[in-house]
Amino acid sequence: MRTAQALPAEDSEDEIDLIALGRRVRHLRKRAGMTLDDLAAALETAPSQLSLLENGKREPKLSQLNQLAKTFGVTLDDLFGAEPPSRRAALEIELEKAQRGPLYAALGLPAVRISNRLPMDVLESLVSLQRELRRRLEEQAATPEEARRANTELREEMRQKNNYYPEIEAAAQELLDAVGHTSGPLSHHVAADIAEHLGYSLRFVPNLPNSTRSVTDQRNRIIYLTQGRSRDWDARSVLLQALGHEVLGHTEPEDYSAFLRQRVSSNYFAASLLMPERTTVEFLRQAKQRKELAIEDLRDAFAVSYESAAHRFTNLATEHLGITCHFQKVHESGIIHKAYENDGVNFPADHSGAIEGQTICREWTSRQVFDVEDKFRSFHQYTDTAVGTFWCTARTEAHSSGIYSLSIGVPFDHVKWFRGRDTPARSKSGCPEDPTCCRQPPPELASAWDGNAWPAARANTHLLAAMPQGAFPGVDTREVYEFLQRHSG
Repeated sequence: MRTAQALPAEDSEDEIDLIALGRRVRHLRKRAGMTLDDLAAALETAPSQLSLLENGKREPKLSQLNQLAKTFGVTLDDLFGAEPPSRRAALEIELEKAQRGPLYAALGLPAVRISNRLPMDVLESLVSLQRELRRRLEEQAATPEEARRANTELREEMRQKNNYYPEIEAAAQELLDAVGHTSGPLSHHVAADIAEHLGYSLRFVPNLPNSTRSVTDQRNRIIYLTQGRSRDWDARSVLLQALGHEVLGHTEPEDYSAFLRQRVSSNYFAASLLMPERTTVEFLRQAKQRKELAIEDLRDAFAVSYESAAHRFTNLATEHLGITCHFQKVHESGIIHKAYENDGVNFPADHSGAIEGQTICREWTSRQVFDVEDKFRSFHQYTDTAVGTFWCTARTEAHSSGIYSLSIGVPFDHVKWFRGRDTPARSKSGCPEDPTCCRQPPPELASAWDGNAWPAARANTHLLAAMPQGAFPGVDTREVYEFLQRHSG
């Protein structure tokens, strides 16, 4: 028989897992062929006290733990073993912990009494239900880490496909053919024709829920839009994105990854209608032949925003023009808001591969453009980096959340096709590998101010919070339902 040892140091300092300990004591008691009365007599305590211990509702004293170990002929390490003594014990422990947790309490359901009479298949089913419920809630209420992971995975897929999705292009062209649109910018009238073709009527209202850009009443086939043109988006694009969810067969997203994928594909669908593949590719090919490729020309030809034109260029440039490229949307603070690349440019990234949220090098075009006085024309610059020389064209646009730069870049081998290739502007960047490039202050500044500066940082408390809950993160579902109820009458 092994002798009892002192309580392990880690368990004496940390909180004891009472549920696991109780199940282990019950297992050892039954293995020894003892009843509760037998064990109570050996320990000189009441059976009711042992029952509370076995059910994880009473914390034992150190002396009682030593008595238990001696009675069963085990060590204290065995009592606090990492693995449950059996599969049934493991399931009982998991179910008991789940029922005592806040998630189960929030459901308002009665607790299931866990005993030997509970069939094994019922126990397994209850535990599986708890696991699935927790998985779904954790995915829907994604953490910022989950959001970065989903975004990184989607961007990798986009890179592999050169950001070109022929099935979405085909769906958009089918609709354009159905309403007879062949060339020129897509007017609001044609956008309304597309909605009508799909069986939807449009309502412009001044009181959309604050968390939405549009609301679709799928029961009555009505799409509600806000009156007037927002500073941040085009009503045509918002309408076409809403229709895209229907055309592409989207269902309510199960997690943040699905939500993100649906949003990207509906945006792609809208762009395919506003800038149809056939006419846009022909426009770009002619500009390439003249060596006059320019994002602002694409913007003007199809009456879209510069950002939309830049995104659309990334969809078609590699597939139809043989040009690899990268795109950036950077806030005036230097933080990357959106990014895409298939040309090998070395964007900064965190440990998970996420680019969004990283600070771009001060020497890159997307940062330099903020200091350019001429905001009417695009700014062009060559940048030498550790992975090659890139030429970029950029301009700034104002949004409600600040000023952003929008830039398209290509490797040096492709610059011959672009207007602005003769720019004298050139810089050199060592980022992200070399911290002395722009992240660290020059030695003379550091020596003058180290220890003498105390900035009051803006508290970005949203970084500590989970992603908004719900199938559509950030959307107030109650507000949406109340809106639909008011307007359905």
